[in-house]
Amino acid sequence: MQKLICGLILICFLASCASHKKLAGNKPAAANPTVSNSEAKRNNEKIKKQYSESIASYTTYTADSYIERFKTIAIQEMNTYGIPASITLAQGLIESANGNGDLARIANNHFGIKCTADWTGKSFYKDDDMVNDCFRVYATPEESFRDHSNFLKRKRYAPLFELDKNDYVGWANGLKAAGYATNPKYPQMLINIIQKYNLDRYDRPEGEVQKIKREDRVLTQINNNIGKENRDSIVTNTPQDKLYTVKQGDTLYNISKRFGLTVDDLKSLNSLGDSNIKIGQKLVVTK
Repeated sequence: MQKLICGLILICFLASCASHKKLAGNKPAAANPTVSNSEAKRNNEKIKKQYSESIASYTTYTADSYIERFKTIAIQEMNTYGIPASITLAQGLIESANGNGDLARIANNHFGIKCTADWTGKSFYKDDDMVNDCFRVYATPEESFRDHSNFLKRKRYAPLFELDKNDYVGWANGLKAAGYATNPKYPQMLINIIQKYNLDRYDRPEGEVQKIKREDRVLTQINNNIGKENRDSIVTNTPQDKLYTVKQGDTLYNISKRFGLTVDDLKSLNSLGDSNIKIGQKLVVTK
């Protein structure tokens, strides 16, 4: 009985953490101007109908069964890209509420990854930072785990791939520093879950030569992605009161001073690969 109660408490805790990217005290989310409530509802019903069989047979996970189910793919992603398997599993547990959240059950989306301008797959709409935020739909959970790895291959996260692939503490703190989450306790949340379930037992060290080869491969991929990041949904999914429209004569430097940021802050918030901006461009100006 005690184990059951603890399990229920943990599920509730994880579900409440799924919105960790939101700042406390945020204003109510504004409606997404591109999708009406009726359009979002019709789309979601279509997705539910298309995946009705898998939804009906969906397994309810405990934290332990979730780990057992997805540890292999987490290890595979670690060996390919260098993201500690413990970090991937801990993020999946938090973002998907042990795999029992709507996005995981209906959309196979275990990391809450939103649509981007270049996303050509199916979508599922759910209120998050905005009403009717667009989230990616995957055919399988494994696709979600792979896309999570690809999502992290951005310039802002590049320093993390230079860490040892079993350095989960460095990764936990690095994700927060790079702007993955606004919750100041996010690194400790990850570390606590990793230690609670001994997730670091799935992490593996790598030799010096292996590390150099992996870094070269992944950092080359990140460099190739620079420029494409500007098509990300960072701006399109940000409330208007957190955006600034570039005017004639603006530079990243004077905009950063106006909003109490550094130039590096602006680049990180907007995934900019350089300091080039253009008139009419919208920039995120609030952390």
